Amino acid sequence: MNKNNIPLWIAGAFFLYAGWIVFDMNRPGSTVGSVSPLSAVRAAKVPVLVEFYADWCPPCRAVSPTVDEFSRETKGKALVIRINIDEDPKLAREHGVGPIPAFIAYKSGRETGREVGDIPKERMRELLGL
Repeated sequence: MNKNNIPLWIAGAFFLYAGWIVFDMNRPGSTVGSVSPLSAVRAAKVPVLVEFYADWCPPCRAVSPTVDEFSRETKGKALVIRINIDEDPKLAREHGVGPIPAFIAYKSGRETGREVGDIPKERMRELLGL
């Protein structure tokens, strides 16, 4: 290797690394329709309840019909977003989700409450202040 080429190798490695970072940051993340869950939470004019769940989780399966019913009952008054932690583990980690099902309530883009487990509709309503 010619010593005169060392700066070129360093510059090439830097640009390769920088390109990888840009590519990685521009990858599409998980979406709800055509909107990412985080932008849906920030843009919502109504309170938002986010459920983190997994298909293999018995308590998640048990609460699923309740979440679906709650979503239908509060249509127009609240937004319910369900995020599968197996499909989007990074989002779960970013929100500090441990045990599931985990429910996080948001108003005006800010977290206002959090609950874990098979919770009843009344508790979901309380978390959202409805």
